[in-house]
Amino acid sequence: MQETQSQNFNAARERLLAEIDVMYAETRGETGLAAMSAPVRRAMGKVERHRLVPGEQLGAAYGNHPLPIGNGQTISQPYIVALSADLLNLKGGEVVLDVGTGSGYQAAVLAEISSRVYSVEIIESLGRSATKRLEELGYGNIEVKIGDGYQGWAEKAPFDAIVVTAAAPNVPPALVAQLKPGGRMVIPVGGPGEIQYLKLIEKRADGSVSEKRVLPVRFVPLVPGK
Repeated sequence: MQETQSQNFNAARERLLAEIDVMYAETRGETGLAAMSAPVRRAMGKVERHRLVPGEQLGAAYGNHPLPIGNGQTISQPYIVALSADLLNLKGGEVVLDVGTGSGYQAAVLAEISSRVYSVEIIESLGRSATKRLEELGYGNIEVKIGDGYQGWAEKAPFDAIVVTAAAPNVPPALVAQLKPGGRMVIPVGGPGEIQYLKLIEKRADGSVSEKRVLPVRFVPLVPGK
């Protein structure tokens, strides 16, 4: 029975990859990416999303859409997880900051294609749960901290890349400061009632910053610290 279930999950991941391929093709004009890179495709095909969702969501684990994970938060749409990782243009040896751990899904994908992932989650119960699940999955290169994502993780900075998995009304200055020159950040930006856009932030060698709108998105708000 367990082997059959595992085979079903593997088949579901393959179907999900095919759906993501279609979305890459449909959005290439906006994103500039016609297909998943090989490293991101391998990561998306390996990470067991069904082990990072609440039990009641198990049957929907490989749907290409967000899922509720409690506390008003969601696990991100797989297409957006893949796209965010691809936009970072990781080569394999980078140190990455993941803001908004949630279920740990984005962190797991990043851990497959980078050297080290530091992840920040403000909701303690989610952070503890994600830490346990990621440890069970064998991700020794992910460290989770309970804290304010707006402030990043200064003690571990600077970072080669940063990905934010909740929408902020503006790009947090602390995150820009913690990004290495030459680094990239992917973040959804948009305040209450506004259209959110996934943005690519690049810090040039001289410290100046460029912003590019990638495509409209819908994320839960980035919760500010007290």
